[in-house]
Amino acid sequence: MPQKLADRAATLAPLLSQGWSDVEGRDAIGKTFRFADFNSAFGWMTQIAMIAEKMDHHPEWANVYNRIEVTLTTHDAGGVTALDVTLATEMDRLAP
Repeated sequence: MPQKLADRAATLAPLLSQGWSDVEGRDAIGKTFRFADFNSAFGWMTQIAMIAEKMDHHPEWANVYNRIEVTLTTHDAGGVTALDVTLATEMDRLAP
């Protein structure tokens, strides 16, 4: 079972500098991604969905046209874990 981050502040610092932020009222991180159009947004979501499935770690997300709002937390651990950091890093890597 994944464990919550031991040194949350230091581990999340690189992500926070890339636009991720703490989600108010939860042990979670979130970010809004913007794309040129719906097709670009949906294509990115498809890429991320395949990665998430391989990780067996799925994001909370919502898509409206060219905008995708993402929240990451590990429900089994009750907060942010290394799985969330890995998935957030992949999301940033594949975003335009």
